[in-house]
Amino acid sequence: MSRISIIIPVYYNADTLMLLYEDMRAKILSRLGDYEIVFVDDGSGDDSWKIMNEIRSKDQNVKCVRLSRNFGEHAAILAGLSECSGDCAVTKQADLQEDSELILELYDGWKRGSKVVYAVREQREDPALKKFFAGIYYTIVRKFINKNMPRGGFDCYLLDRQVIDVILGMDEKNSSLTLQVLWVGFSPKLVYFHRREREIGKSRWTFAKKFKLVLDSMMSFSYFPIRFMSVMGILCAIIAFIWIIAVIIERLAVGTPIAGWASLMCLVLFSTGMILLMLGVLGEYLWRVLDESRNRPPFLIDCVEGGDGENSK
Repeated sequence: MSRISIIIPVYYNADTLMLLYEDMRAKILSRLGDYEIVFVDDGSGDDSWKIMNEIRSKDQNVKCVRLSRNFGEHAAILAGLSECSGDCAVTKQADLQEDSELILELYDGWKRGSKVVYAVREQREDPALKKFFAGIYYTIVRKFINKNMPRGGFDCYLLDRQVIDVILGMDEKNSSLTLQVLWVGFSPKLVYFHRREREIGKSRWTFAKKFKLVLDSMMSFSYFPIRFMSVMGILCAIIAFIWIIAVIIERLAVGTPIAGWASLMCLVLFSTGMILLMLGVLGEYLWRVLDESRNRPPFLIDCVEGGDGENSK
């Protein structure tokens, strides 16, 4: 019989974890057959670890993984994938915004032969501003990074064991795990769902983390920043050349004196700004090269409770 692993990254989710488990137990666990639930505590500062272990005491199929500090959601999912033992693994958020029965649909897609199944947000009840910026991000991804990104985007997905091994073998830092999953291909199947509004707890998905995700997505999967620098350099050179020719012609033909400190300063400030922008883009690439060369792991596991890693430190 096949086994499915459910990977749940946890970060300050003490108020939803028990509700999440009870919801899964009532709706899907008895219908999954052989399963395991892998909770990954991503350096939470609340009672998440305690509640995770309370759930483990109720269910022998639960494994609790604790990271040494906060590494980010994508690193937490990678840690869960590295510790899971299923023939396939599905990711699930701990904020109760996705119906637990969605896992059954993803699992059914895998049973039908799909090695990758995306849970695509067809509708979402998030605030208007959040939906607006999410729409901009996914438009940028489709336009400049990967045209196969679904319009509603996806955070939850199911991966076959073969795909899990590929993802773990990529060993990328400062990257987007979702885009890695999108990049590997394997003829994915799409399952659409309605994302509910968050009713319990507060989102820790801050603007700074969102901005870093945009940078990581662009730097890791697109040539656009480098091409943008080249195009802007060419355009500035062309504009400067045309401007010089126009000034010379006006001086010779009309006799207009060459003056205008204001326009000159505008040109100097614009050019300086563009140079600093280009240096910033190059700096982002150099930092990523340096970070990769250090060969630091994307996450560090402090301890594992349950499963084969029972009470390991």
